[in-house]
Amino acid sequence: MDLKLIGKTALVTGSTAGIGLAIAKRLAAEGANVVIVGRSQAKLDEAAKIVTSATISKVAPGIRAVLADAATAEGAAVLHRVVPTVDILVNNLGIYESKPFTQITDADWLKFFEVNVLSGARLARQYFPTMLERNWGRIIFIASESGLVVPPDMIHYGMTKTAQLAISRGLAALTKGTGVTVNSILPGPTRSEGIVDFLKSVASDPSLPPEEMEAEFFRNERSTSLLQRMIEPEEIADLVAYVASPLSAATNGAALRVEGGITPTIA
Repeated sequence: MDLKLIGKTALVTGSTAGIGLAIAKRLAAEGANVVIVGRSQAKLDEAAKIVTSATISKVAPGIRAVLADAATAEGAAVLHRVVPTVDILVNNLGIYESKPFTQITDADWLKFFEVNVLSGARLARQYFPTMLERNWGRIIFIASESGLVVPPDMIHYGMTKTAQLAISRGLAALTKGTGVTVNSILPGPTRSEGIVDFLKSVASDPSLPPEEMEAEFFRNERSTSLLQRMIEPEEIADLVAYVASPLSAATNGAALRVEGGITPTIA
């Protein structure tokens, strides 16, 4: 299927590894000009090679790597200066951890809000007006099912994902009658960078083999999961590519859950 993304410019935050890298690869494979961003030049260079290798030779889209911290106002300003307009903004940057509620400090709350919420809000504020002017654009927040079913050991993380849903739905209301859409993708637990360390932090025995820790995690921590396995980043990337496409024009203000029993809502 042709997703009609050839020539579109897509900015993906948190794109040097995991879900973000998979999204960048998928969009590049569809012919989009992809902008990846990260704080490490070495990781950016490696990611750029990976994304470039995923492109279709007949399309040869431009892959651009920008050294910036998208979690900060300074980093957002750098991105806007280097890439003043985009067709597709994928707010994927995020951090997570398991931590007892009583041990979550004020600094933890502020850090999680800054990285997971404000980063996307800033970039949306920068690129949304131009999308409206051109009457086409896509803003996609990579939220989490934790924004709807907040894990008791990750309340600060869940709070940020609920906040992303609020921003996304509010922005969607501002697109009425235009060709711009704003949506959220809500993945369940995903196999991404750092997942082994996370599983160790909640495992009964951190020395267990990774596959046994994963099985224990779903048995004890995510017993309601329908998949009972980690989602692969590429599975999320496929959905993001569709939502970014002109073919998804009727999907706006939606919270699209990758796994679970909640029906996606489409306004």
